[in-house]
Amino acid sequence: MPVIILKSRKGLSIGQKRRIAKEFTETLVSTTGVKKELVTIFFEEKEPGDIAKGGRLRCDE
Repeated sequence: MPVIILKSRKGLSIGQKRRIAKEFTETLVSTTGVKKELVTIFFEEKEPGDIAKGGRLRCDE
């Protein structure tokens, strides 16, 4: 059972999530031969204050 965890900054639209889910699933199916029903994708969106890069919070940029 392949599991994809997509971590991103908050703000993906439902349409974007639908497209990502479809295209990531299609890629796994065509690359590995796994059944699409077995592919699970978790979207983990974080607020800019929950993400730091280079020692700075993203909300401070």
